[in-house]
Amino acid sequence: MSTVSLTEKNGEVPETLVLLHGFAGTHRAWDLVVPELDAERYLPLVPDLRGHGTKGRVRPVTFAGCVADVLAQAPPRFALCGYSFGGRVAQHVALAAPERVTRLILVATSAGLEDEDERAARRAQDEALAAEIEGLDGEAFADRWQAQAVFHGTPDEAARFWRADLLRNDPRDLAEALRGLGPGVMEPVWSRLGELTMPVTVVVGDRDDKFMAFADRYLSILPAAEKVVVAGAGHGIPREAPQAIVAAIQGDDA
Repeated sequence: MSTVSLTEKNGEVPETLVLLHGFAGTHRAWDLVVPELDAERYLPLVPDLRGHGTKGRVRPVTFAGCVADVLAQAPPRFALCGYSFGGRVAQHVALAAPERVTRLILVATSAGLEDEDERAARRAQDEALAAEIEGLDGEAFADRWQAQAVFHGTPDEAARFWRADLLRNDPRDLAEALRGLGPGVMEPVWSRLGELTMPVTVVVGDRDDKFMAFADRYLSILPAAEKVVVAGAGHGIPREAPQAIVAAIQGDDA
């Protein structure tokens, strides 16, 4: 876990902002975002999630375990931002302790697969992928992961930054994370989102068609939500357009 220490100013304490990385990332995935945040307003808390980075060997790798870890590390009240897989964890955290989450920022994420057959097919797909990647070294895994269609069009500089973070993980740990935290394992929470009354910002890239549809659905369900569309961005917004993430978090004009 990385915590950025800040100094209190004028007696005002910055609000803790918990940032949750995507699958196969680590807390370093936020390195382009954290330095740009207003230090007078935010105290970033940037943990690794189970199966990743410094928590690579923590077991069991489950949503319940990830939620417990986040709630144990965070203060009584905090803002929460999650990207992709981290966004799915963030929704579980907010539903588990809504009284503690002051604001929720969901970046290129989903609330799960509702169709049971689709979920079963995804579990089988993820198990096959887990069996494949646990036999790869870090470089081969990075090649495999970056080649996915959802990441097509990632700019070269963003791809290099992302690859460095992928290589901070052990593919064997990521295989366990895929088995325990993949979309096929996650129980969908769409039907529960109406329980969330805190302000919600949904961020999506305008090239990310699949997750654009999810963003629109969030707006139709969440009672206090707004959508931010990032021009020119695909699925990897924190590395492709970090300034847009900062603007969405801070409520600035993008």
